[in-house]
Amino acid sequence: MARVPSAVVAAGGLVGGYGVARWTRKRELGGVVLAAAGVAAAAQWRERAGGAAAGALSGAYVAAFGASHPLAKKVGAWPAVFGVAGAVALASWAVADRRA
Repeated sequence: MARVPSAVVAAGGLVGGYGVARWTRKRELGGVVLAAAGVAAAAQWRERAGGAAAGALSGAYVAAFGASHPLAKKVGAWPAVFGVAGAVALASWAVADRRA
């Protein structure tokens, strides 16, 4: 069975977490989606690129989540979420998925 690339898992966590929070109006549910995808992506990063890379990419994931909030005030919520998700996906692909 083919594995889902970690870039897709990470980007999906950011986009999915925001979507769930927005559509259910329950921020906690969005946080669950965000955290679950982050844990799954971190496990893949650790397996594919090692602990140091997993730590750096996990930091980037959390930073992207944080950066999306002030960015949303400038460009709008969805463009901000898609932008940071794309950045995390690109970093994830470059560090971990490209080697697979």
